[in-house]
Amino acid sequence: MQELGITHFFNGIFGPWFAWMMGLVGVHPVHRNAPINDTFALEMLVAFFLIAFFIVVRLTLSVEHPNPAQHIAEIIHETVGGLADQVIGHGYERFQAFATCVGLFILLNNLIGLLLGLIPGVITPTGEPVVPLGIAVLTFLYYNYHGVRVNGPRYIKQFLGPLWWLAPLMFIIEIVSHLARMLSLTVRLYANMFASDLLTLVWFSIIPIAVPAVFLGLHFAVSVIQAFVFMLLAMIYLSMAVAHEH
Repeated sequence: MQELGITHFFNGIFGPWFAWMMGLVGVHPVHRNAPINDTFALEMLVAFFLIAFFIVVRLTLSVEHPNPAQHIAEIIHETVGGLADQVIGHGYERFQAFATCVGLFILLNNLIGLLLGLIPGVITPTGEPVVPLGIAVLTFLYYNYHGVRVNGPRYIKQFLGPLWWLAPLMFIIEIVSHLARMLSLTVRLYANMFASDLLTLVWFSIIPIAVPAVFLGLHFAVSVIQAFVFMLLAMIYLSMAVAHEH
């Protein structure tokens, strides 16, 4: 089985542990000695990079002599915080970390696609449907949890509509609508990144010099836009979930 070097590395360290964890839930990987595939390995790489980045920022915080990592972190914090303040409103600080992590995680996974055609075997993790689905499910659980936490039993009123005699029908419609949010988040991100990857690979195979650079630029733009849209929608869903019913 051909795999990326980073995949082989992670399988060597975490493979047996992952196989054991998967066995606990009744999942048996095709390759027991290598349960981590390229997609998951690249996700892990992004996650470890983000953790390392924030640790470095925290350990080197300085008011008088901020380093480049701190400048980048401050720009991200102010940008996401300003957007969250406008979308979510009062109390947005509690959700800013989640929105930031989702946005950065998706962005970096999207940008891995820039290595297509340069490093054999590299794929865009978000071009695999299971990755956007996982983030969408996490977002769904997160905003509903905080909806219940903030509103308590009154959260159910958001699913019943304004008219009591239409409540049973509205409840069904709202449940389907909320589940459709996961589908929408998944398909939007997956379809755009898959199409961008395919377009880039096609042009690399036809004209491998100069022309693909244009499509790599397009891939960069799509990556940024899709990460922003996903993060923005997560904020919107959160703002609706934690809104107080009057």
